[in-house]
Amino acid sequence: MADITRRLGWRHLRGAPTAHIRHHRSGTLVHDGPGLSFWFRSLTAALSEVPVDDRELAMTFHARTADFQDVAVQATVTYRVSDPAVAAARLDFSIDPDTGAWRGAPLEQLGTLLTETAQQHALDVLARTPLAEALVDGVTSVRERVAAGLAAEPRLPDTGIEIVAVRVVALRPEPEVERALRTPAREQIQQEADRATYERRAVAVERERTIAENELASKIELARREEQLVDQRGTNARREAEENAAADKVRAEAEATRTVRLARAEAEAAREVGEARAQAQAAWLRVHADVDVSTLHALTGTRLAENLPRIDSLTVSPDVLTGLLAKLGASE
Repeated sequence: MADITRRLGWRHLRGAPTAHIRHHRSGTLVHDGPGLSFWFRSLTAALSEVPVDDRELAMTFHARTADFQDVAVQATVTYRVSDPAVAAARLDFSIDPDTGAWRGAPLEQLGTLLTETAQQHALDVLARTPLAEALVDGVTSVRERVAAGLAAEPRLPDTGIEIVAVRVVALRPEPEVERALRTPAREQIQQEADRATYERRAVAVERERTIAENELASKIELARREEQLVDQRGTNARREAEENAAADKVRAEAEATRTVRLARAEAEAAREVGEARAQAQAAWLRVHADVDVSTLHALTGTRLAENLPRIDSLTVSPDVLTGLLAKLGASE
């Protein structure tokens, strides 16, 4: 909106760089251009302000697909006024000389024109496109068709309008249909998740089975080695017992042989001693057989005296001495 000030019946207008100002006085164009600043009289001036900057027009409308499903189209059209003189001649861009506000609603008229034109081309595309295809490729096809349709629309250049860009933000079906369409995908995702869970569980079970088999194999191997150890211990014990028995046998045989030899030696010695004793006794008897009785008695007394105990003192009574002397005398 232009900035207008009052001074002593005159008006001063200061426009923006993005606004094209047209000033007519008594039917004659006096000022024409963007960003102007000038004085004028309100009673003789006809002012128009045409914006020449890029404008964004957001639009939302409903369309029906080939399978009779309702979809909401969200799009944005960027446009600008390329010929302000033509636009001011075709649309009411006049402003109040006292306030600088538009007398009409030219931008709303442009919005309606662009929205209806874009909607017409979008409806034409979606009416021949099924819902599933429209949801997949509809954004691109609608954008291309709307851009081509607006570029080919003859009324826009005649109005001084230039289309800068067309963007289609989204194509959305009704909430119930959207939920129904999401259900297969969700089910498939859930199935994939379940399958991944089952596979993970299967892998876990397989790993547990492998671990259990390894543990069982380890136990079997350990039991086998323990069996081998027990067998080896038994073999070693049996071999030790056999070695001990063989050693005991050798030791017993050696002891028996030694005992037999000792017994034989003792018997031989005893035999020889007996023979020697017998010979000595026989010789002794032969010697005594040739000796007289008195000599034997003397030898007997001598042998008796040798075997008698030690006598420290001897007391001879008269009676004993008398009898002894008597026996000696008698014997003589």
